[in-house]
Amino acid sequence: MSKTKITVRDNGSLLIQGDFELVDAEGNVFETKPAISLCRCGLSDNKPFCDGSHKGNFESVVRAK
Repeated sequence: MSKTKITVRDNGSLLIQGDFELVDAEGNVFETKPAISLCRCGLSDNKPFCDGSHKGNFESVVRAK
């Protein structure tokens, strides 16, 4: 089993890689691939997945301390 890695992308999505399961509030499982990008800006038409709508419309740069 590979370790799950979540990368916060500058001005963009959350990149999820590894072994994981994505479940909605009712317990339904989303079909996923080994790597997915989750929307962080709220503009995607394909939530919870990123569709690139954030480009030029969302700014967030997060760094670990």
